[in-house]
Parts: sequence; structure tokens; C-alpha cells
Amino acid sequence: MKTTTLTCALLVSTTLYGFAQQKPPIDHSVFDSWKNISAQNFSKSGKFIYYTISPQEGDAVTELKDTKNNLLFRLERGTSPKITEDEKFFISSIKPYYKETREAKIKKKKQDEMPKDSLAIFNILTKESLNLGAIKNWKSPRLTKSYIAYQQELEVPSKQDTVSKQVKTDSSATKSPAKKAPAKKETVLVLYNLESKDTVQIWKADSYYFDDNEKYLVFSKKGADKDTTGVAGLYLYDLAKKSQKKISNGKGNYKNISFDDLSQRLVFLADKSNEKALIKDFKVYNYNGQTDTATVLIDKQSAGIPANWYVSGDGNLSFSADGKKLLLGLAPIPKVKDTTLVDFEHAKVDIWHWQDDYLMTQQLVNVGRERTKNFDAIYNLETQKLIPLVDDNFSRVFFTSNGTEEWAITSRTSKENKIATQWSMSTPQDIILVSTNNGSKRVIKENHVGQSYLSPNATHVVFYDMEKSTWSVYDIATQQETSLSGGLTVSFADETNDMPAYAGSYGYAGWSEDGKGIYINDRYDIWYLSFDGKTKTNITNNYGRQHKVVLRAQIFRNNDPRKPSNVINPKKQLLLTSFNEKSKENGFFKLDLTKKNGLKEVIQSKNVYKRLISNEDQTVYALSKENYAEYPDLYLTKDFVNLTKLTDINPQQKNYNWGTAELVQWTTPNGYAAEGILYKPENFDSNKKYPIIAYFYETHTEGLYSYHEPAPTPSRLMISYFVSNGYLVFSPDIRYKTGQPGKDAEEYVNSGMKFLAQNPWVDESKMAIQGQSWGGYQVAHLITRTDMYAAAWTGAPVVNMTSAYGGIRWQSGMSRQFQYEKTQSRLGATLWENRDLYIENSPLFFLDRVKTPVAIMHNDNDGAVPWYQGIEMFTALRRLQKPVWLLNYNGDEHNLMQRQNRKDIQIRQAQFFDHFLKGKPAADWIKNGVKAIDKGIEWGLEVTE
Repeated sequence: MKTTTLTCALLVSTTLYGFAQQKPPIDHSVFDSWKNISAQNFSKSGKFIYYTISPQEGDAVTELKDTKNNLLFRLERGTSPKITEDEKFFISSIKPYYKETREAKIKKKKQDEMPKDSLAIFNILTKESLNLGAIKNWKSPRLTKSYIAYQQELEVPSKQDTVSKQVKTDSSATKSPAKKAPAKKETVLVLYNLESKDTVQIWKADSYYFDDNEKYLVFSKKGADKDTTGVAGLYLYDLAKKSQKKISNGKGNYKNISFDDLSQRLVFLADKSNEKALIKDFKVYNYNGQTDTATVLIDKQSAGIPANWYVSGDGNLSFSADGKKLLLGLAPIPKVKDTTLVDFEHAKVDIWHWQDDYLMTQQLVNVGRERTKNFDAIYNLETQKLIPLVDDNFSRVFFTSNGTEEWAITSRTSKENKIATQWSMSTPQDIILVSTNNGSKRVIKENHVGQSYLSPNATHVVFYDMEKSTWSVYDIATQQETSLSGGLTVSFADETNDMPAYAGSYGYAGWSEDGKGIYINDRYDIWYLSFDGKTKTNITNNYGRQHKVVLRAQIFRNNDPRKPSNVINPKKQLLLTSFNEKSKENGFFKLDLTKKNGLKEVIQSKNVYKRLISNEDQTVYALSKENYAEYPDLYLTKDFVNLTKLTDINPQQKNYNWGTAELVQWTTPNGYAAEGILYKPENFDSNKKYPIIAYFYETHTEGLYSYHEPAPTPSRLMISYFVSNGYLVFSPDIRYKTGQPGKDAEEYVNSGMKFLAQNPWVDESKMAIQGQSWGGYQVAHLITRTDMYAAAWTGAPVVNMTSAYGGIRWQSGMSRQFQYEKTQSRLGATLWENRDLYIENSPLFFLDRVKTPVAIMHNDNDGAVPWYQGIEMFTALRRLQKPVWLLNYNGDEHNLMQRQNRKDIQIRQAQFFDHFLKGKPAADWIKNGVKAIDKGIEWGLEVTE
């Protein structure tokens, strides 16, 4: 009996162990169903939380829960949810079924024939839900309580009344007459009362807007092409009185509807010129309820508008908090094209001039932005005086959130410095105060390289000087500048900066509530620096630097646009996030600023915390928690120690062979301490030998505890897929010195791989490397310096720094010179100052040494790295008769954006490494390629023995 029992136990144990070992690996079919969380938010009090769960492809679901994790409402295909201010109603759009939309796209249906969104309303108190049917769009007041509005297509009543019609939701007016030809449909604006469910149908309405306080609905009507009824114009609907009033007459483009904070006054922009007019003549209209109609407040003839300028239709239009000032945009009247000219008789030419402020490529990229560019002005509603604040010699203006204070700040860059931006990332600027009372200007800092910040009450301007790595403050009243960081030995500049450019700061944490100081970050800690220069206090008590823990204040944005969100209240506990540079652990601290030693650790763990949100009073929090093996589900907490799990959206993960992540440390050949992450399969067996792929960019170890979703990537290595499928993946950190980016990649990547190869479970003959963009460059360099890799995959690589140096980043139109001199390439010299340095770091000149099979991905719409770099690499290796493949995803970008292309590259990447590292048969595209004549017919993905 004993023997039998032991045998049974062994059998059960072996069976369970075998089951664990037999978990299937992730394959390409699982991606679409893997879900993620978005749009998480609390209701105002924190009683309710809602979020959306979406598969990578398919139908989403939105859930509403209370803080006890009770599911109150689950809405299939719900999206863009919102809870009313009184927390009575939950409102959400409903997307059409993914399958229906897909079928409609396949059938190439017109936009108006595509499946429509619908709208759901859930009464949280009564648990009643209502679907309002197909809609085009919907809006609500910022402080929603009782009303929403939406547009939908309804059948036109036989005797249509253009006056608003009040009906019940289930009105028979929306039903088609039986056994008759389909009735004509038109878009109608529907005002919906959440409490009574009554609706007001407003026919012929076009655009519409609510005020913040839910007092009014404003809408425009276009009218017929030949409008003889006088319908066209702008209307104001009083929600309390249930009455409407036409406040502006005539067809036109009505936009930028803006109420003052008390909803007592309304302004808007309107262009009522002929539709065929080449210049749109916008005017600012004003309505305060004391007149029958809105009147013109400002037009191009108004006193104060510069000659040949006008009111911009693209400018901002908003009141100050006290309602005494109106912010608007002005712009030069644009030149118009001569419509009598015949296109085919005139040249189309770009003329590049060496003294242009910006390269022609930048100008062309920014044409649309330049056409809508406008310049801030203030209209004083008490004095009725218009004050232009800046012209086209200045950058944008920064105001306080209230807009009531006199001072704002702007900047000005000289022509010479604008030109220099093509090779220098640090552009000197003059920082200028501008008065919103009279438009006067005061230069307070000349040729400043760095950042400038206006205090919330506009009494001070704080500067970070990148050249000196110092903080200072300018007192607007006394016109004196005071050093903030002077006398402190700690560095406020990025201590890890390894680029031949000025180091940036660690930023500021927030402003003091009393307006007398600012909180500044160093690498680890937070300092309070008073504006008088007398107080310089490390509020985290140097804990961060002593323990190599990065501490950062977490300040939650409030919902009031008038309240600055980055103000620290010293009477409230301050929540800090933390990151331990040694252990890579993350967590939270709390800081009581009323106590001398008020810093308290809450939690440090082998997890990453993200998506942190809170209710308005910060009494409850939600966040995601993740590590390599744990999906970042959503949790609810009040203390960050006790977490209530709200979601479990990917339980299927436990059915697949997953993996582990561990920190690896070694010493490089030149004696540098090095770190990297090693990912192993869940069923790792130290008695086996594994192929290994190194994936790198710059540094990755800060993400030791990050989750890697199995999703088609833009062209990076999908770590979770390869680990699940029996590969080791290694992500080493790379540290750089000026002038030797290629050698630095050798120093860290090669030495790290050799260090791991000492383990008997690493197959030294089956090692590979993969990188995208900057990582792609390093892959290209490494295979010219070593034969240790059995395969390599490089995405969007620069292989010729001499030709790329003079190239263009087509997405922005900028010259690429700054990258090589100052930033990522880290060469620190111009091509003419050190030609040999550019050649030494250009893999193209050494491709004759390559013995490693290499696949290149480079796409013809790459806006960051010119795709001829990939072509240079391919044609050189092809000429040299080296095994090389080039994938060009037509019309796609630097990183793949189209999902079908992302799916395709994952399959090909797996086939490529499976062949060269596991000895599997080569796919047809690897063996034979795909001829142009077969493009779209054959994809070459077949694998035959």
C-alpha cells in the first residue's frame, strides 16, 4: 500500500509538472484578444470609478463600479464615458460592432452609410439604462447635471416646423410611415433632459455649444443655399426658461463661442462674408442679454488693430476670470492667390535662400500652421480699448490661469539664432514681460538658453539657465533677479547627461501656495527655494540621494480651469512617487511639510505603478500595478498598501508559457559597471541550451519590473513573444562618451552577451541582435566589428553619417545636423571639424567585414531617418554578396503605424530568428524573396521543408 501511494503521488506530481512544462507558447493569433485599460476616472466625490477595457482588435466594454468594487453598470462597446456633477447619471457613447464596421469598410461604403455610434444613459440611483439610438455626436456642459445635447438623423416631418419642437424620447415623429417610400432624413440637434427624459428637437442646427454652468445652449443654423426664410444665424436657448432667441442674423461661420465665468456674457467669432470670398473677414461679436441681438465688438477697422491686420478666425477667444478682459487673436491679412492664373502655365518651384529663418522643408511642413498663426491681443471691456500684445517677431504668450493679472511673458529669437537651430539644440532667446494693461514690454533676460516660468500670480519669473546649470528668479515688482540655487553644492542639471549638449534640469515640482517660493527637483530630492534667496531647504531631507531613490511630487490636476494645478499646499500631506536606482523598485512616500522629519515610506516593491488618478479631494486613488509577469490591472486604494483589484482583464495569460525578468550586472572590458535585464521563459531549464537575442536602444533597466504586452510592435523586438517561444532576451544598458557611439555599443552589448555566454544554458553559437532607429544604427555597427552573432535585425538604421548629416527629418523638415553634433549620435563636432570621426562611426564604410545575415526594415515614408540609409546598407551588402533582406512597408513611417504591417513584421521577425537561431526551415521570403509582379498576390510567408 505504501509503495502504491508513493507511486500515485509521483505520478500526480509528474503530471502536474508536465502540465506546467506543456503550456503552449504565445503565437500570433493571441494578439487581437489581449486587452488593455483606458479612460479610467473617478466621479467628483470618488464614490464611483469607471474605465474602458479594449481588445487590440474587437469590441470594447466600459464598466462603472463603486469603491467597494461592486459592478453597477457594464456597457458593451462603451467609450468616452462621463458622470454628471451630482453623480446621478452615467453617460457613454456606444461604438458600432467592430465586425459591422469592418464589413462596411470592405464594401467601401460612404461615410454616411457607415455604422453609427449610439448613446447610453444610466441612472445610477434607479439602475435604469436607456439607449438613445444612433447619433452623430454629443456634448455636455463642463459641469453637467441635467442636460446633454446630441445630433442624429431623423425623418423630416411632413410639415416641417423650423422652430424648436419639444417632444418625448419615444416620439412617433421619428417613425417612418408604413408602406411608403423612405422619408427624407435630416440631421437634428436634440437637447435632452436627463431627469425628465424630455427632448427638444432643433431642426437645421449646425454647430452647438454649452456654457460651463449649464444655463444655455448656443447653436447655429446654416439655412438653405438661397435662404429667404431668415433661418440662418446664431441662437441662444435658455435651459431654465425653455425658450430660444436668435442673437445673430445671417449665414456665416460661427465659432469660438465663449461665456464669461458667470455665464452672463457671451462672445463669438463670425464671418458673414460671401462663401467664395478668398479672405474670411471674422469679427468678434458680443451679447450680454440686455440687447435683442449680438453686436460687433471688434473688427479689422477697430482702433488698436495694426494696419493690414484683422481678427483671426483661428485665434483664442476667452474671458479673464473677472470678466474684465477678453483674450483674442490678431493676424496679418494674408496674401491671396490670383484665381485668374492658369495653373499649367506657371512654374511650381521652391526657392531655398541661405538667409531664410528656417529651411524650406520646415517652411513647407509648417505651411498649415503658418496660415493659422495668430498673435495675442487683449480687449479691455471696461475701457473698451484693444491692446495688441505681440507681433510676428515674438513667440507665443504665456498667461496665468486666471488671466486677471497684469503680466504675461513671451520670448523673441534673433534671425541668426533661428537659422542656427538646424545644428544647435539650444536656441538663445530674449525673455520679455508684456503688460496686459497697456501692451508695454520689458526685456528681463537676454540670450537666455533654458526655460522660463511665470508664477501663478504673475509676481515672479523663474529661470533655469542650461549654460550655467542654475536656477534664479526675477521679481517683477522690484525688477531684481535673485539666485535660487547659488551656494548649493548639489547639481540641478541632469547628472546622467552623456550628450555633447547642455544638460537639462530635473524640472520643478510645484509653486508654493503663498506665492513666495518654488519647489525644485534635483536628481533624487526636492528643494524649497524662497524667492528672496534666503531659504534653501531640502524638504525630503536628502533621503533620496543617500539611498539613491528618485522622489517626485505627485500633484493631481483639478477640474477647475481657473485653479493652477501645480501649487503645493504645505498644510496637506504630499504624495511622492519613488524609484530606487539600485534595486529598480518603485513605490510611494508621503511627506508632511509641517514636520521636520515628515518623510515616510509607504511602499517599495518589485512593481511599476502607473495610471495614478484621484478624486477631487484626494481621498481615494486608483492605479495600475505591473511587473513582467503581471498585467497592469487597475487597483483601488486609500493608503497605497491595501489595494483592491478592480480588474482581471487578461486571465488567459496563465494558460501560456510566460517568463521572468532579472537584473544582470557585469564589468565591461574597460572596467565600467554595467547592467541589463535578462528575460527567461517560464519553463526555463538550466540543463538546456537557449538561443539569445540582445535588444537595446540606450538604457532599459529602469523598466525591470515593466510588463511587456504581447502586441504587434512598431518594429521593436516583442520580448514577451520570443521569451514565450523559448528564447532568452537580453536588454543591456549602454553608456556613452562623446565621439564613440559605435565603440560604446561594442563595450556594453558585446561584453554583456559574452558574460551571459559563460552560462551553460546559453548557446553561444546562436546569439542575435535586434534594434530599431538608434538601436538599428548600433546593430549595423556591431556586425561590422564582430562575427559573434548568428543573425541581426536592424530597423531604420543610419549607416552613413556623412550623407545623413546633411539630410532632412522629413516629418519636421529640420536638418539632421544637430543630431550628430549635439544629441543622440554624440559626435560633438561638425563633419568638417572631424571628418574621420564621422567615417569611423559610419557602418557603411566597413560593410565588407560583415559575415552576419541581416534583415533591414526601412520604410519609404520615414520622417525621422531618410530611408535611403536603409537602401545604402542593402545595396552595399548586396554588392558585397552578403546575405541581406530589406523590408519597405509602403507609405508607413519610421515606426510602423499600420496594424496590418505590425502584424506582418512580427511574423517575419519570428521566421527570421527561428531559421537562423533554431534551424527551422526558411520561409519563402527568406529563400526567394517576393517579386514585384507577385506583390499583393504572394507574401512569401509559407514555410516548406
